[in-house]
Amino acid sequence: MSTVLITGASSGLGTELAKLFAKDKHDIVLVARSENKLKTLANELQQSFGITVTVIAKDLSIATELDALYNEINAANIKIDFLVNNAGFGDYGLFAESDWHKQQEMINVNIIALTKLTHLFLPEMLKRKFGKILNVASTAAFQPGPTMSIYYATKSFVLHFSEAISNELEGTGITVTTLCPGAFESGFQATAALEESRLVKGKKLPTSKDIATFGYRHFLKGSRVCIPGFMNNIMASSIRFTPRGLVLKIVRYMQNKK
Repeated sequence: MSTVLITGASSGLGTELAKLFAKDKHDIVLVARSENKLKTLANELQQSFGITVTVIAKDLSIATELDALYNEINAANIKIDFLVNNAGFGDYGLFAESDWHKQQEMINVNIIALTKLTHLFLPEMLKRKFGKILNVASTAAFQPGPTMSIYYATKSFVLHFSEAISNELEGTGITVTTLCPGAFESGFQATAALEESRLVKGKKLPTSKDIATFGYRHFLKGSRVCIPGFMNNIMASSIRFTPRGLVLKIVRYMQNKK
């Protein structure tokens, strides 16, 4: 039986991924800021699937919390076989008018936490010649994003970083999968103030469960990059052949509120 660490596990995609791992009888370490939500989920998973679930409440935007998380896991003698870097959030608005504290937190969670946790747990996977990493990016990773400039840039980092280390890890027994969903039903839109944008308003979006199921399947296969949805795949590929100026205009149009 393997143990998986899931960040951002208190809601949405993280919760749905936890249910999938639990169903396959993996023990789980749940990480997020909301301890109460994590405990509720842990009880549900333990009762339904008879697995061991460890709850660790941490704010991943704080650098010292990352080391504290790692140390707490080691102190409990828990070996992490699978790492799911799901925690992340976005923000909507012009960069010059944005709240810097929120932008910095976004960089810390979306980039620093993901990278540091990978750096902490990967060496132990390499020693055992066994492990898998799932990093959650977005279709935003494939182009710049006016009105969500920092968010798009962080997801581009996640994609490029993950692809690079997946190449470095070939032949080691470790795989790195990057999940790049488009818009889907979750608390993300509310957090990023995106509900009124052309990107999501009035559209039937896939659910968090849909995206989790797709990502989990590709994670198990060891896929390098997986993009849910035919049109999302077409759009991600077409970016390479579209003039950059036109890409910027299209993204800005889609992000603008109706």
